[in-house]
Amino acid sequence: MHPSDTTDTPPRPEIALSWRRSELSGLTPAAPEIRVDPDAVDRRGRLATAAGPVLTELADQLGDASFCVVLADRASRIVAPTVGPRGLRNRLEELGVVAGGVFLEETTGTNSIATVYEVRRGLAVHGDEHYLEPFKRFSCYGHPIIHPVTRRLEGVLDITCLTGDGSPLLGPFLARAAHDVEERLLRTTRAAEQRLLAAFQVAAAGRTLPLLVLGEGVVLANPAAVELLDPLDHLLLRELAAGLPARDGTVPARRVELVSGRSVEVRPRSLGPGTGGVLFEFTVPAETRSAPAPAPARPGARSRSGTPVYIGGAPGTGRTTRARALAGAEDGPAVVLDSSEAAVRGEAAWLRDLDRAAGGPGPLLLEEVQLLPEACAVRLRHLLERPAGPDSPRIVLTGAPAGDLDGPGAALAAACAGRIDLTPLRDRTEELPGLVRAVLDELGADPGPRFTPAALAVLAGHPWPGNLRELRAVVRAVLERRSAGDVTPGDLPEGYRVSPRLRRMTPLERAEHDTIAAALRACGGNKLRTARRLGISRTTLYNRMRALHITS
Repeated sequence: MHPSDTTDTPPRPEIALSWRRSELSGLTPAAPEIRVDPDAVDRRGRLATAAGPVLTELADQLGDASFCVVLADRASRIVAPTVGPRGLRNRLEELGVVAGGVFLEETTGTNSIATVYEVRRGLAVHGDEHYLEPFKRFSCYGHPIIHPVTRRLEGVLDITCLTGDGSPLLGPFLARAAHDVEERLLRTTRAAEQRLLAAFQVAAAGRTLPLLVLGEGVVLANPAAVELLDPLDHLLLRELAAGLPARDGTVPARRVELVSGRSVEVRPRSLGPGTGGVLFEFTVPAETRSAPAPAPARPGARSRSGTPVYIGGAPGTGRTTRARALAGAEDGPAVVLDSSEAAVRGEAAWLRDLDRAAGGPGPLLLEEVQLLPEACAVRLRHLLERPAGPDSPRIVLTGAPAGDLDGPGAALAAACAGRIDLTPLRDRTEELPGLVRAVLDELGADPGPRFTPAALAVLAGHPWPGNLRELRAVVRAVLERRSAGDVTPGDLPEGYRVSPRLRRMTPLERAEHDTIAAALRACGGNKLRTARRLGISRTTLYNRMRALHITS
């Protein structure tokens, strides 16, 4: 049966997609497979604590009206008894809407808990739009609860009623309540962060050996830990912390091998339920403290298997280079899937490639995952959330900066235990001399010209919207004019002869500078054409160029 079989109106696209996902899971409308696991409910966790006052307020606002409010956690599991009149609650409890009931599309089909959990956005499901026959008596509205700091899904808030009692105002009403829960989560997070910082400061006082604190979206480290650890080491440390007791206490030190190849002793200590953080104290054996270089990887050794990593950054920041090095560093060439191919070749063909690659032994690299269609993104997220085994392949995703993602893209990034954020080139200008030298080597300029300090200072003032890709283009243009000798600011291409004072501009001034510089490049440095392109007079253009220290 399909939603179009029960109504003359074509189903909404999001409902049709949900029905399709339910069918592909093997679920039949007359045979629900609701799983109830009451022992797994965290009734005193962060979500339940933040949502408690909001649920109480909702109960007061709804009074005796025939609406029930349901809260589910990040596993789509009902957290607490439903709020609402006893008669309606009894009907819902018969369908598995009880504490510990797990609502996933593969077991409960289309509804405003399971489907909102899948798509990570607000959704209403009315009557016959439900996949399971017993649910067709109800209308329900669901809204995701997204943590304001980590952008991860914390849960789903749902309001359900009989189909005749539905109202379009219930959607905005519920969205506001979900926002209130998110605000309370934010306040809880800020308080926890303050406690984490205080604990770190106490532990770090007078200490020279490496010290690290990992919290929910928070990393605190002293200089020795910054020098010792790679961001990928944080994945291993979080795995060590997974089994710690919630209350204060230490466990025996363990010897671990870091990404660099160094062997260290680490002692994790929980900082208590009020912080959600873990303190790691490191002891570096004397023989490794002065190691001149990272030890080579052991032949045949696998990268930490099954731990998915998301590498986010603006185009040109080196995402692909970093991802290929990570994905294929130890296990041979990676299988690379371009997410844009899903739209070109079709979703079915792309999903077949994904299933084939996921079943293989080698690492898997998926590029630009924010471009994936929803059905493909949901399948990939299920793959990322699957329990990892010793033979699970390394999975690496690349895409836009995590903070810029929403919808399925944000869900994919949140499903990765590892996160690498590549900084834009404009914030890494201290690396410019080495980067320029690397580009010269890449382009075969040996020894090539020498970029003078003045030229490098001018380049450091540029905003670099194209990042490393743009830097390569600039160096290539310089090589076309000068293959040896000193490169001065006058040897740089048009639009790149910018004062280093650009680094002290306000965001608005920087945006204005970028716009003018881009227009100058597009017009070959012609001021009259540039002014016309920008819709300003030549006098205004010259004034703004002087104020923003743009030379040509």
